[in-house]
Amino acid sequence: MHEISDFRSDTVTRPTPEMREAMARAPLGDDVLGDDPTVNELEAETAALLGKEAGLFVPSGTMGNQIALALHTQPGQEVICEFGAHTYNNESGALARIAGAQVRPVHGKLGVMEPGEVERMVRPSNIHNPRTAVITVENTHNAAGGTIVPIENIRALAATARKHGLKYHMDGARLWNAHVATGVALKDWCAPFDTISVCLSKGLCAPVGSVVAGSRADMERGRYLRKQLGGGMRQAGLLAACGLVGIRSLIPRLQQDHVNARKLAQGLARLPGVQLDLSSVQTNIVYFAVPGREAQFDEWMKRLEQQRVKALYLGNRWRLVTHHDVDEEDVQRALAAWAQILG
Repeated sequence: MHEISDFRSDTVTRPTPEMREAMARAPLGDDVLGDDPTVNELEAETAALLGKEAGLFVPSGTMGNQIALALHTQPGQEVICEFGAHTYNNESGALARIAGAQVRPVHGKLGVMEPGEVERMVRPSNIHNPRTAVITVENTHNAAGGTIVPIENIRALAATARKHGLKYHMDGARLWNAHVATGVALKDWCAPFDTISVCLSKGLCAPVGSVVAGSRADMERGRYLRKQLGGGMRQAGLLAACGLVGIRSLIPRLQQDHVNARKLAQGLARLPGVQLDLSSVQTNIVYFAVPGREAQFDEWMKRLEQQRVKALYLGNRWRLVTHHDVDEEDVQRALAAWAQILG
């Protein structure tokens, strides 16, 4: 058990001792000039892991997604995504600001879009319509509860994209979790997509950073966009070294996060007044609500902190996320705190 049981996000993790050691001995250069060897190693190794030609190290998942979508769109065009997608809801309107594109959302089930519905949302060729340019998938799907978009669904959507000449992007911030939960190889998850963005600071403990992967030509264009967005970093090998430790050694242990999330969800579901869909707890994220008691969130937040537990309240539901820096004892502390609040 830790001094504070922090379930707010899997981004709150601290770099591991191995990461700090790797930072201290990482060979460095100037990444904007293309000669930071540790960044180059991270980009190449991540791209190979995902089965793509090249990678691009960026400061955040938001920047990674927005670079990819800007590569695939022109101003006035349209992006199809699931209604709860991070690119639509949680990136500060960047798609409109940076790419000048708009969103055509599809209501999915647990974050999964029905291929027939997606095909119906592709715009016909008409001067009155925006042009559909991209289909994007989020896997795992944060707002749906860390749910997994099945590989069969991904391949069916890929067929729709190819049929209509559209680009296909994956927000794979937590793709590592989908891979560990299903056993489907990372290359198989990524094969249908033109571009993928994966996060190193969610679950893999790196302090900063994501990698976009795709064709070599797209990543060179992406490097130019990264510079425009202020994402060019200099001796970024200090950060890339942590990412290398993450992708080399920390992916398999995500299974323990999934086990802890399931225990947490099952315990919460037994508490009075809790509304929790256990079918949505497929990886490391737990959402639940206590209908009719929303006005008490501020009081409950203070009571959680008194019990040394941190969680997020998102307007009408609570979110708790398991990760490297919480263990089974932290889960039991959180359950005891919630039992005291709701009992």
